[in-house]
Amino acid sequence: MKLVTFVRKPSADPHLGVVLDDAVFDLTATGKPEFESMLSLIRAGAIDAAKALAEAARGAPGLVPLEDVTLLAPIPRPAKNIFCVGRNYIDHVTEGYKARGLDLKLPEFPQFFSKPPTTVIATGDTIPLHEGITNLLDYEIELAIVIGRDGRDIPAADWRKYVFGYTVLNDITGRDLQRRHDQWFKGKGLDGSCPIGPCIVTDDAIADPQKLDLWLEVNGERRQSANTSQMIFNLPRIVEDLSRGMTLEAGDIIATGTPSGVGYAMTPPHPLQRGDLVTCHIEGIGTLQNRIG
Repeated sequence: MKLVTFVRKPSADPHLGVVLDDAVFDLTATGKPEFESMLSLIRAGAIDAAKALAEAARGAPGLVPLEDVTLLAPIPRPAKNIFCVGRNYIDHVTEGYKARGLDLKLPEFPQFFSKPPTTVIATGDTIPLHEGITNLLDYEIELAIVIGRDGRDIPAADWRKYVFGYTVLNDITGRDLQRRHDQWFKGKGLDGSCPIGPCIVTDDAIADPQKLDLWLEVNGERRQSANTSQMIFNLPRIVEDLSRGMTLEAGDIIATGTPSGVGYAMTPPHPLQRGDLVTCHIEGIGTLQNRIG
């Protein structure tokens, strides 16, 4: 099931919906409190009820055509920072060390950082260029996990019991800020630097999230292309390590790393420019597209 957060008019309140072919079934319009928002649905564990209502509505009058809605980020304002994993594809680690003239050293443990809620924007929104703050704005396509229930010290074998679904995330980064501050948070925490969407696909709709093709294009030029099977630390390991001694809560988002092909590692480097169109796609989930402005 594909779930979206949408508005029908610019001034309207956000609604929660289920995508049915080329239309949206408005769950919020049912008046049930658990369908007030994506976070309400996740926290209430009301996925089965949502499915039943959506299936009953399939083909019925009253569905909203997708072309008549504006999609917001699936969770427009996460309750806390987005968790992220750095250096999680071998080819990306290799290109990064090569670009800086350093010897390759693969991480022994997942490298975690976070992006604040103020970074989150939707597909179709403009990514700020932040001119005068960064001169090396870059892209990173990532598969993101959405947590479905609270858990701590989650064993790798049980990781999917805690997953609600998956979405597409673009970890926009100011590379010069990242290097200047000698850590990742500032360079990856700029406003509007975390496009997410277009939807959340529930876990039961993805047979194997560790076998998904993903790619990114800038102005139609393919820059990144990989499969989630190429991760250094797989999804069970990420959830297990992140949750050790730290509670993951329903609605938390975890970005799982990016493959090779980032702009700063190209020769010469290709930072994002005003007007560039960045398109991210993950198999079985959808397409996230934003322009730099």
